[in-house]
Amino acid sequence: MKKLILQRLLQLIPMVIGMSFVSFIIIQSAPGDYFAQMKLNPEISPQTIEEMRTSFGLDRPIIVQYFYWLKNLCRLDFGVSFAYHMPVKNLIKFRLKNTLCLAIFSLFLSWLIAVPLAVISGYKQGTFFDRVFSILAYISISLPSFFVALLFVYFVSKTGVLPLGGTRSIFNTDVSSFAVFLDYLKHLLVPGLVLSFVSVGSLFRLMKNNFIESFNTPFVLAAWARGLPASKVIFKHALRNALNPMFTILGMEIGTLLNGAALTEIICGWPGMGSLILEAVLSQDLYLVMGSLVISGMLLIIGNLIGDILIAYFDPRIRIA
Repeated sequence: MKKLILQRLLQLIPMVIGMSFVSFIIIQSAPGDYFAQMKLNPEISPQTIEEMRTSFGLDRPIIVQYFYWLKNLCRLDFGVSFAYHMPVKNLIKFRLKNTLCLAIFSLFLSWLIAVPLAVISGYKQGTFFDRVFSILAYISISLPSFFVALLFVYFVSKTGVLPLGGTRSIFNTDVSSFAVFLDYLKHLLVPGLVLSFVSVGSLFRLMKNNFIESFNTPFVLAAWARGLPASKVIFKHALRNALNPMFTILGMEIGTLLNGAALTEIICGWPGMGSLILEAVLSQDLYLVMGSLVISGMLLIIGNLIGDILIAYFDPRIRIA
């Protein structure tokens, strides 16, 4: 297990370098930059703009710029944002926390709903319960996340049952930490429910198919023949083997949620990485874009590593291999 984790962490280095190099070249090859937009402002002289470009190192060749940025990255220095005039690391730190909270909440909720329903539906295959939840799963898969987000935002704005936008309400200074946490959770509910609704359908179908396949294997039929209780056959034999392929999906889903939550965050007004990346791309804020891409790529790789570790932990055949 330790060898597997070490190998994957070492693979992280060349993957991040390759991903960042390609991204840097593509961004810098695009016409114009952040300071080109400032030329439209007659109050800013061309000399001032050139001095700003020089201070950020944009007057050098692209390759030199990249290796200068990579050297700073080794010291965990992502550079300074052109638009915000503050270190990129500080910007990402606040937004990343919100995106991680949103991803973990939606991931936990979608698995909490999808896995039990899939097991019951697979065990009662062909019944009314199975048909109803299969239809709901198809609806969940068919609806895009931005459309679901718009429906949730419209409903919440009309009813006022939950707050919209931001991460906290306006409090007095004497409010307890628990009250602040509850308020944060209320703001998290709308985007979290949107992402959970969108992902629960695909998880339900995959888990149901895995459970049915595992339930019809010879060793499960042998367990029935030995007269084992239904709970032991379902949870110890069928369910445990049906979960193994899902752990691979879990690793991929972590990265997908982190990168795919952008539209949901923007529509629901959640201040996460999605809105930050969009603002950085539109304003051609080079160092902010690169910092966001590196963090997103690392999280995707770490998510896949978590999936591999879970598979190795629950499946002894992987550890033996």
